[in-house]
Amino acid sequence: MTNVIQESDNEAKPLPVLSRKSHLMSFFSDLIRNKTGFTGFIIVCLLILIGIFGFLITPYNPMQTYMTQKLLPPLTGGHLLGTDQLGRDVLSRVIVGTRVSLTIGVVTVIIAGAIGTVIGVLAGFFRGWLDIILMRIVDVQLSFPFVLLVLVVNAILGSGLKNIILSLIIAGWVVFARVVRSEVLAIREKEFISACVATGVSKWGIMVKHILPNLFTPIIILASLQVANFIIAEAAVSFLGFGVQPPQPAWGNMLNEGKDYIFNAWWLITIPGIAIVITALGINLFGDWLRDELDHDL
Repeated sequence: MTNVIQESDNEAKPLPVLSRKSHLMSFFSDLIRNKTGFTGFIIVCLLILIGIFGFLITPYNPMQTYMTQKLLPPLTGGHLLGTDQLGRDVLSRVIVGTRVSLTIGVVTVIIAGAIGTVIGVLAGFFRGWLDIILMRIVDVQLSFPFVLLVLVVNAILGSGLKNIILSLIIAGWVVFARVVRSEVLAIREKEFISACVATGVSKWGIMVKHILPNLFTPIIILASLQVANFIIAEAAVSFLGFGVQPPQPAWGNMLNEGKDYIFNAWWLITIPGIAIVITALGINLFGDWLRDELDHDL
């Protein structure tokens, strides 16, 4: 009898793995059936691959200038998307700029999301004077336009890649804090939280073991949508000259450099502009589908 029980227990162990595999297969099956979500997913995957392996596929050195080949239109002189005012290959600079934009978007979301999550959990769980102070800070910061606040902070800190990331974090954590706080307020009223309190589970134990795991879905949804907002904000600040500085390729400073040639070299602003639009569109399409899918699972 003991051997039979042990054999049945051994057979039961793989079931959670099969369940996770089945859930993952169902996830991708639903994604493939949704045309807009799948389109966004493909765009995001391509952007990630370009961001990682971009330096390996650039046809020219994106920093190298060729004054004899400046302002060549697309499909001219071996340059698929033309050259800029210094003879640099536009395609190569757009490819390398993909890594810059994705790095800024992902790093900013991770750090700003972590800060906002911690503050939102503390404010929503403990309430009282801590909630009042933290939420008033959030309200004051949200009263300023997002891009304007990023621009002001970046002007104070100075230009550069690290400073634009820092300024986006300072301006962007409040969105996560407000959303997480509202979720915590709803979760803390659930019966299982009351049961934890009744059984003597500590407040920190409740937050770490029971509240944070239930925040995973809304945080993932918000983060997927905020990546596009941060990329657009970085491009706007770089376009104004306060973000990533030349000669480092970034879509925003490419727009800034090309604005003086808008009438005789349209491709200098059109190509990086299209790259920004496609990136934001792909992330938003996939983010919208992800939100609907995860909400449906809930």
